Amino acid sequence: MRAIRARTRAARAVRRVGSLTRWWAPALCVVLGAVGGSAHALLAERQYAASGQVLVAPVAGADPAGAVGLAQAMGRVATGEAVLGTAAADAGVPVAGLRQRVRAVTSPDAPMIEITGTAARPEDAARAANAVARALVAYGNDAREGTGAELAVFAEARRPVVPVAPVPWLSIAVGVCAGLVVGGAALLSRPSGPRRRKPVAAGDAVADRSALPAQQTERPAAGDALASV
Repeated sequence: MRAIRARTRAARAVRRVGSLTRWWAPALCVVLGAVGGSAHALLAERQYAASGQVLVAPVAGADPAGAVGLAQAMGRVATGEAVLGTAAADAGVPVAGLRQRVRAVTSPDAPMIEITGTAARPEDAARAANAVARALVAYGNDAREGTGAELAVFAEARRPVVPVAPVPWLSIAVGVCAGLVVGGAALLSRPSGPRRRKPVAAGDAVADRSALPAQQTERPAAGDALASV
């Protein structure tokens, strides 16, 4: 009995260790994903964004309602060659690089254009946004007689303090999700253990035995045995 109990305890211990070792790969993948996301948040290049605003105002005698539509049209012109070609010298970058750094957003309700510049250094981001804003104002005011509106810098872009990318919590969350995916795939790809044989019930055993041939299940009577001798 003691030997049977010892073997039972050993089998239980092996099963427990097996269940623990089954989950170590997913857990390790999650930890590595979190570490990778943290490293990305610490080592990735910072990106700063600075925004300035340009106001479109109607000239005397012009229709004020047309200022909103003109602002939307000027917002599309802000990232064109005519404006960026003038702003490139002020920003200190080529036209192609300046086009990647700035974007213009307009409002459907207000005659306002928001110019946003992004760069690895905060001063470069503010410089790019202000350069495009000034170039856009000059471009729009040259055509004021035809448009009936004039442009002015409403708010200059200021040097940002906090970077907009990378976002630490987002980098860590992406790393953890990637670790979960890899760990889950590793867990599913592992071969399953040996299947346990189902215990046979007493009724099934009797039924199986009754299905055997009669010559295997029935013993010869004593008289038949003597007769055969």
